Amino acid sequence: MTLAAILKTKGHDVATTRPTHTIAEALARLAERGIGAVLVEDALGQVLGILSERDIARALATHGAATLGMTAGQLMTTRLVSAKPGTSVEEAMRIMTEGRFRHLPVMEGGLLVGIVSIGDVVKSLLAQKAQEVDSLKAYVVGAI
Repeated sequence: MTLAAILKTKGHDVATTRPTHTIAEALARLAERGIGAVLVEDALGQVLGILSERDIARALATHGAATLGMTAGQLMTTRLVSAKPGTSVEEAMRIMTEGRFRHLPVMEGGLLVGIVSIGDVVKSLLAQKAQEVDSLKAYVVGAI
């Protein structure tokens, strides 16, 4: 299974924010959507980075309440790791595990086509394994 299959089910909508938006505004966006990260885009839709709950938590530990007045551009992770729609779910899991992050933007031809979370990947892998088990059970029952 590929990331394209996950996005076909999940959808291609991606929550974004501008680099000038405050962390308080970004947190409101995360809370209203029930998500853990937003992509940071410029006015032309160019992806500049990603801002996650983890980025915000680390800043809170260092800067305290002043973090809420900082901007997404100040706290975002700019070394953005992405995948392609054809990337396998197993490869996405490896990328996210080795990189120690939970959100993976999906890009094609330099354009953002979606984002997957570690939860999306795990759910997909579990469904795939359940299907394999069902196939094996059907094979064994048919072979008897």
